Amino acid sequence: MATHYLEFEKPIADLEAKIEELNLLSSTAGSFDSEIEGLRKKAEQLRKKTYAHLDPWMKTQVARHPQRPHFVDYVDGLFTDFTELHGDRQFGDDQAILGGLARFRGRPVMVMGHEKGHDTATRLTHNFGMARPEGYRKAVRLMDMADQYGLPVLTFVDTAGAYPGLGAEERGQAEAIARSTERGLTLGVPSIATITGEGGSGGAIAIAAASRVLMLEHSIYSVISPEGAAGILWRDGARAKDAAMAMKITGPDLMELKIVDRLIEEPIGGAHADREAAIANVGDVLAEELEALSGLTPDQQRRVRADRFYAIGRLD
Repeated sequence: MATHYLEFEKPIADLEAKIEELNLLSSTAGSFDSEIEGLRKKAEQLRKKTYAHLDPWMKTQVARHPQRPHFVDYVDGLFTDFTELHGDRQFGDDQAILGGLARFRGRPVMVMGHEKGHDTATRLTHNFGMARPEGYRKAVRLMDMADQYGLPVLTFVDTAGAYPGLGAEERGQAEAIARSTERGLTLGVPSIATITGEGGSGGAIAIAAASRVLMLEHSIYSVISPEGAAGILWRDGARAKDAAMAMKITGPDLMELKIVDRLIEEPIGGAHADREAAIANVGDVLAEELEALSGLTPDQQRRVRADRFYAIGRLD
């Protein structure tokens, strides 16, 4: 897969293009090993410096990077014996939210998450990760099953928001999101939500009403997209950067507001730069958090979850 560079990564892209050019010349015009090594070090230093000082709009772009790991990548990298469960038993099967039974490091769990797709065909199949009501009703069905059999629920959040189409509204989009949020809050089993890319509005919180909410370092979590906020505030979607800078959508701000419990470190250059390392980091943190929640009674699980949500926004 060809590397996709973001706008602010152009200086890095230029250096890596020179490295590629020298690699090609090496086969016909002699060795350029020392020059290549020097450029590689320079590119790595520049990448490290750039990613150490990302503003909220830059992080928004990183969170949306097309090569960032998606739900299916986390399933492949962290879970075994995954058996997908389909349908909401009312209308149909929404492929924007995938889920099923699996084992996480030998432990049976229920896992679900938004799937955006990685190319044109899969993005259309998964509707770019924007779920319809049947997606959230499927999530409720899977949470009911997890509660019945005492299985921890692990969710992966990556959506711009719930699908706003006419059919979705006719089938009760708001009610489905509310029911899914309510079911997450009332689970008697451990539940952990991980925001891996975008966490957009009710479409995200519908499967993120968990005992612990984790977030990758360069992800975002917001009540509305920066473009949507700019359209409302200034009637100008082009001012999305200004909105992003003001909305407190990045990890440090969300940690301060107690909306997110823990940040997961990403490799230098973002999760898309080293997908395997990013997925492994998520797995290690999930294992720690799941262990900390194990052993609590159903009532204690609900109390822990209630306490974390009551604490949101309190600065005392």
